[in-house]
Amino acid sequence: MEFITSNHWDEELWQNVRGIYTVAFGEHATKPEKIIRNMFARNLCSLHVLKESDIVLSMALTGSLPGSSVLLLDYLAVRKDLRGRGVGIAFFDYINEWARSQNQYNRILVEVECDETPQNIARIHFWEKCGFQLLDDYKHCYKWGPQHYMAMVLYLKSKPATPLKGEDCLKYMASFHKESYKLM
Repeated sequence: MEFITSNHWDEELWQNVRGIYTVAFGEHATKPEKIIRNMFARNLCSLHVLKESDIVLSMALTGSLPGSSVLLLDYLAVRKDLRGRGVGIAFFDYINEWARSQNQYNRILVEVECDETPQNIARIHFWEKCGFQLLDDYKHCYKWGPQHYMAMVLYLKSKPATPLKGEDCLKYMASFHKESYKLM
């Protein structure tokens, strides 16, 4: 297996992962390509890819605000026919090691839909198997959709003396999303 991380826009790589991204999240939950290109131009994101024999198995977009010690796992998707086979956990292990090698990051955040559906419960369980923990019971609802979200964290270094709050983490994520949509 080959793990790739790109910190710049790579048209060929994007064309190889775009189908997985769109299938996993649907057209309404994905960022438009124009926004993702802009995120790369502004050094806000990285694209991570897992390939085997030139076939893309999984993709992820991570991001961070300039000068931040927090890495946001914005999207992670595994090819539909490979889900439930450990590919996602192996792929996240790569992202985790990559984040640890980037000395500025202290933690990784992910937001999860928390309405109690079988799919959402399975996603939370997946992130727990990757080492994430729910922060508290704070739930946030973005103005553009009816879903409620909670924050999960994975500490890359020691836990902070003052516990993180879900509300603060979700505010960080909202700031990141807002910054992502600003055009140059």
